[in-house]
Amino acid sequence: MRTHYCGSVTESLIDDTVTLCGWVDRRRDHGGVIFLDMRDREGIVQVVFDPDTEEAFALADKVRSEYVLKITGRVRARDGATVNPAMATGKIEVLGKALELLSSAATPPFPLDAHHSVGEDVRLKYRYMDLRRPDMQKNLMMRARITSSVRRYLDEHGFLDIETPILTRATPEGARDYLVPSRTHAGSFFALPQSPQLFKQLLMVSGFDRYYQIARCFRDEDLRADRQPEFTQIDIETSFLEELDIMSLTEGMVRTLFKEQLDVELGEFSQMSWHEAMERYGSDKPDLRIPLELVSIDDLMASVDFKVFSGPAQDEAGRVAALKVSGGASLSRKEIDDYTKYVSIYGAKGLAWIKVNQLSAGVEGLQSPILKFMPDAVVEQLMTRLGAVDGDIIFFGADKRSVVNEALGALRLRVAEDLGLVQAGWAPLWVVDFPMFEDDGKGGLTPLHHPFTAPNCDVDALRADPAAALSRAYDMVLNGTEVGGGSIRIHQQDMQQAVFDILGIDAEESIEKFGFLLDALKYGAPPHGGLAFGLDRLVMLMVGGQSIRDVIAFPKTQSAACVMTDAPGQVAEQQLRDLSIRLRQSAVSAPESQ
Repeated sequence: MRTHYCGSVTESLIDDTVTLCGWVDRRRDHGGVIFLDMRDREGIVQVVFDPDTEEAFALADKVRSEYVLKITGRVRARDGATVNPAMATGKIEVLGKALELLSSAATPPFPLDAHHSVGEDVRLKYRYMDLRRPDMQKNLMMRARITSSVRRYLDEHGFLDIETPILTRATPEGARDYLVPSRTHAGSFFALPQSPQLFKQLLMVSGFDRYYQIARCFRDEDLRADRQPEFTQIDIETSFLEELDIMSLTEGMVRTLFKEQLDVELGEFSQMSWHEAMERYGSDKPDLRIPLELVSIDDLMASVDFKVFSGPAQDEAGRVAALKVSGGASLSRKEIDDYTKYVSIYGAKGLAWIKVNQLSAGVEGLQSPILKFMPDAVVEQLMTRLGAVDGDIIFFGADKRSVVNEALGALRLRVAEDLGLVQAGWAPLWVVDFPMFEDDGKGGLTPLHHPFTAPNCDVDALRADPAAALSRAYDMVLNGTEVGGGSIRIHQQDMQQAVFDILGIDAEESIEKFGFLLDALKYGAPPHGGLAFGLDRLVMLMVGGQSIRDVIAFPKTQSAACVMTDAPGQVAEQQLRDLSIRLRQSAVSAPESQ
């Protein structure tokens, strides 16, 4: 129906006849001449109708915003005074000769230009309208280009695109499964995959040594800005490669993406251990654009009379750390109180601080309610260790190590954002040497990643001291966001059984849930590993979005609902009977929540 997209009409087409199809972005009537801004996914072009073309002019006079039109006309240069440098097509216009109304439109539920703020609930209810907005179309077009680039890169490096099942069985991977009742096996359920983890490992056992998939995954968990119940992974698995090989290969993929799509040369991918990241930044996904670090001061505080500090300093499980913020002495007491309230979200019982007003005046040049509890010599040592200068503020955390790290790590991000300390650019990072396990809060251990991650020790050492074992895992972090995580996998049955034993998964349960994997490991499994990138998060970063909902065509709300289709919804009684399901009365009568 058309010869060109609206946004592709350029000066090279002057005097050519073009046919355009799209939506009316805006209509203007200027002294008997009608201007229509026509829009499609590639952009906007101005079309002019004058009274000489009577039939087309009369129809143009009746159209309104969001009408769908087919227009044929001649491309011509704009007069110098009417050139619009803000438009990619601003140097030309189309003199309309013929117009066909393809579809009329009701008044849109909200303005589609970028100058109007619209609530997200309204945007999601009318998502098909929201997706007409140029910024949303650019986001989804970028997403399509990124997936195309990923496929091209992996294809060129010998990877095979292989699909894995969507209907599988429930497995413990750290979140609740979405369950699907089986009609043909009454009382039994499929689960939607949280990831293709086990299947891609089985593909390695099968001899497909380089696999990838743009995989749909599902997790029934509480949502945040970077979480959705269904999401997309760039899923990769390889055989006969070590950690550094996989990291180098996938790093090359991300470098290629940024060069092709953003014309950005990513800098060096630094490498940092999990322990160092937690000690210096309080996070296993530190944003290295922020020039603020946590500094341990346990040795300075162990002997002070201030029990709030000396207690954690003397506790092996505790920590006392300081966060120096340049220029932070200008913060008001109300702002500090707000930060105190903020860190309480992470379990901190308070937030001690010292303002450095005039360092040369000694303790007299400092301002803080805690100075009276600290000897002058300790304060002097503290200032020296932190490299404090006039105008700084120093925040303190003193508690269990995990509480201090999480609270000060979050404060570091918040203060940097508020004070404009986040530097421009990109800061890629590999975090490595993760603990194999962490405390599950019930006296046992749980895997920090998943139970198929290989440890960096042998079976005997793992069984002897599992809490001390490190894993062969690696996460790619970009600007404080984990964009990908992976590991070398366990490829020997005795090691996999040892991990199950440590996790309290006995032989009977391991056979019931993972018997097919344990069996496969008996038949010559190669050393293998991989990595999965969160496609939604990666695209969000590359387009400068604030939420992955900005880069997903039809996302769910924070309560995992679709307000456009009103899903989830009730089903007919007959469908439930076919599935051998009967709802409890309380579930039937409970009001639906959005």
